[in-house]
Amino acid sequence: MKVVPNTDRRAAIGDAAVALVAEQGLRALTHRAIDRALELPAGSTSYYARTRRQLIELMVQRLAGRTLTDMGPVSGPGELLDRLAERAADHRVRFALMVDLAGDPALHPLLTTASPARAAFLAAAESTLAAAGAADPARHAPGLIALVDGLLFDRVAGSAVDHPGEVISAYLRGVAAAP
Repeated sequence: MKVVPNTDRRAAIGDAAVALVAEQGLRALTHRAIDRALELPAGSTSYYARTRRQLIELMVQRLAGRTLTDMGPVSGPGELLDRLAERAADHRVRFALMVDLAGDPALHPLLTTASPARAAFLAAAESTLAAAGAADPARHAPGLIALVDGLLFDRVAGSAVDHPGEVISAYLRGVAAAP
């Protein structure tokens, strides 16, 4: 049995859940599967996350935390896209959860509009747009995020655009030229 300190147990469960879903899909997410993955006695995961929903909440927290870690200084959106794509499995899980939880008014926003990483992405997008000469960076920031997220989806789903930096640059030029 792996020994995991209690202070790190929730994080370990969240990480194991992300890894499990990345490898086997959302249907594989069970308490028993997490217990097996962490080599814990049967029922251990249930102590920390009683329901499947609570397991998903732990996953969402871990995904957001890791994405925030990726938000360090970058030279531009293309570099950010490359950095985010290094965690392709995380983002495949995030995209799967976004679709699966679309009807869940509590959890879906934690992956989209109320994500802990959203504010950091908006700030980075606004800075990028301001540097590109956009008249209203705050107005266009969500569009830039959607573009980068779409390019990220394309990359982690296996059909990447050849020159995503050029796509982003074209968008920035278009927004800068708009009134």
